[in-house]
Amino acid sequence: MFPRLLPVLFAAVLVLSGCGDGGSDDNTQASGVAAANAWVKATDMNMSAAFMVVSNSAEEDATIVGVTTDLTDTAELHETADGTMRPVESLTVPAGGSLMLEPGGNHLMLMELTEAIDPGQEVTFTLEFDDGSTFDVTATAKDFAGGAEDYEGTEEH
Repeated sequence: MFPRLLPVLFAAVLVLSGCGDGGSDDNTQASGVAAANAWVKATDMNMSAAFMVVSNSAEEDATIVGVTTDLTDTAELHETADGTMRPVESLTVPAGGSLMLEPGGNHLMLMELTEAIDPGQEVTFTLEFDDGSTFDVTATAKDFAGGAEDYEGTEEH
């Protein structure tokens, strides 16, 4: 009897899976976004940074305009150009492409941390896009002494 019910159950699952709310979530910039290899620099100082590869499977660019995390109220999008680290208003993840956030390049800057970030700790970030959509990323903290970053800040920070 069970073998005869299997096709019926499978068909029911298929029909019900199409019964989502169908809201605008399917048309947001965040809907085409994925993140891989997300990590944050472990530190006991008041500054750190987060890195990952953000990909975009959509046919339109996705523009990141902000980032938030529970670790601080001061998280910014940063670039490193000509050896200088500075905040930027946005970072674009090209349609059908990816954006590398890496030491010595574009990254998420975390300032005025409220607590230390320990190796192995899981940290959640929310990427905010210019259409108002958001995407949550969980990064694992790890020790990192390389790269050209100096997390002492600049006159602006």
